[in-house]
Amino acid sequence: MIIILNEIEVITTYEELLYESINKEVVMKKIEDRYTSNIFEKIKHIDEYENEYWYARELQKVLEYKDWRNFQKVIDKAVLSANNSVSSEEDWVVEINKPIKTGKGKEEIIKDYKLSRYICYLIVQNADPSKEVVALGQTYFAVQTRKQEITEQEYDSLSDDEKRFYQRKLTKQGNYTLQKVASSVGVKNMAEFHNAGYKGLYNGETADDIFKRKKLRYREDILDNMNEDELVVNLFRINQTKQKLLKDNVQGEKEAKDVHYEVGQKVRKAIADIGGIMPEEMPTPKKSLKELEREKKQLETKEQKKLEGTK
Repeated sequence: MIIILNEIEVITTYEELLYESINKEVVMKKIEDRYTSNIFEKIKHIDEYENEYWYARELQKVLEYKDWRNFQKVIDKAVLSANNSVSSEEDWVVEINKPIKTGKGKEEIIKDYKLSRYICYLIVQNADPSKEVVALGQTYFAVQTRKQEITEQEYDSLSDDEKRFYQRKLTKQGNYTLQKVASSVGVKNMAEFHNAGYKGLYNGETADDIFKRKKLRYREDILDNMNEDELVVNLFRINQTKQKLLKDNVQGEKEAKDVHYEVGQKVRKAIADIGGIMPEEMPTPKKSLKELEREKKQLETKEQKKLEGTK
């Protein structure tokens, strides 16, 4: 009897689980029929450093919060969660003032936020679970967050050009954070501040000197014309400078430039100590990342036209 009871219990539990699973699929299908992940894609923005971000006011509408005060509470919970976790540099919330037109034709300034992907993920985790669109948002931002992660094994399987694209993205994000930190300690002339780092790393060369040595065309970016190793070296310089500015509580433009130059020199010395190739001796790739990007888009357009022609 005990065995039979156990079997019945197991079967009942299995059936419950199966029913729950099927029911969940039906619910998710209904949600997907009503909403699509495009609603989150449509309100996504990308800045000049290729960082993705969402405006809180736009996300509020998509998540069907009528009252800003209620949505502000959800944002506060998400920020608290981020502060309590080991968050990366991308986990930012930037408060901004946004002008809007009122019903009487007058302009009013309202508070808004620029939200990173991870903060959006935490927002939907803390949002009202009874809202169907919140469930879709949880799936969307969880998938998007995972897509941005890359393991060592996955990185090794990338082509040389793909590794360049990956490292270039990291340097853009790193430079963005470094500029924010440098600005907060009193740096006004960002060009001179960046040149201080290049001079230390490249044995006195400025960004303009590197540009000329690489024989680049007008307005080409030197970082878009570096190979993987040169990008990695510069990323190390960027991250170490940012950490030193914060750790040493640096104040003032001159001190910040001195720190950047010193870090550049130390990175250069580390390369020399291990017998590595100096950054100015590293070969310039035949094609810039912008050029590769254009070729990729042209190829995708061509393939798309082929597919449309076979339909």
